[in-house]
Amino acid sequence: MASAYLDLIRIRFLMMLAYRVNYYSGIIIYAINIGAYYFLWQAIYGAQEQLGGFTVAQMTTYVAVSWMARAFYFNNLDREIANEIRDGSVAIQFIRPYSYLAVKMMQGFGEGLFRLLMFMVPGMIVVCLLFPVKLPADPAVWLVYLVMLLLSFLINSQINILTGLFAFFVENNEGMMRMKRVMVDLFSGVVIPISFFPGWLASVMEWLPFQAITYLPSSVFTGRTPAGEALGVLGLQLFWFAALLVPIWWLWRLARRRLFVQGG
Repeated sequence: MASAYLDLIRIRFLMMLAYRVNYYSGIIIYAINIGAYYFLWQAIYGAQEQLGGFTVAQMTTYVAVSWMARAFYFNNLDREIANEIRDGSVAIQFIRPYSYLAVKMMQGFGEGLFRLLMFMVPGMIVVCLLFPVKLPADPAVWLVYLVMLLLSFLINSQINILTGLFAFFVENNEGMMRMKRVMVDLFSGVVIPISFFPGWLASVMEWLPFQAITYLPSSVFTGRTPAGEALGVLGLQLFWFAALLVPIWWLWRLARRRLFVQGG
């Protein structure tokens, strides 16, 4: 069975490879996006050396790393699950000898690997050539960050799976999926680092999983969070990964009891 799941990763990777031109153009789009944020933050900082706990150099690196990390952990598992629920094809998955949710996670990981190799890595090289990004020299930081990046993918995918499963209970969860995407980008710290949020909102974010997707890993990578606190960040990510398994399991059990098909 393990080999079957590995084949799912490989198949999704090959499927994404067929549309690789879209991702090459995406590198340019992301570079432009990062450039816009770079010049925006340069204007915000002005003559100041530090804001929100970030120096100018750290903020430049934070913006580049955060957006390129998004290229890896981003996926449309919520939309895929919702579409399969609406057209009834999810019923076929129920009778097959594997876990439907595990299959979705493996397919998302295959897409993530493609984005990592064909989008994130070359995109980061381009961005480093265009902007003064300061990468850490300590190999240990890179190793820890890669583990954090994997956990970012898992947590984001779990949130997507939860959102997609709500299609079992509502006829159309399109609005919920759009709201989720905005919330993840905003509250994970991609658009604005959480340290810039008002005090009460930053406190609320500490009780939500979004900061474990982007803000905390990127803070470790840029050096804003000391290396000695990296294990604490890893522990928090592992906590949210385990915690999100509970609502997924609960919602999946409820969903299997009330499958209805809209068309098909």
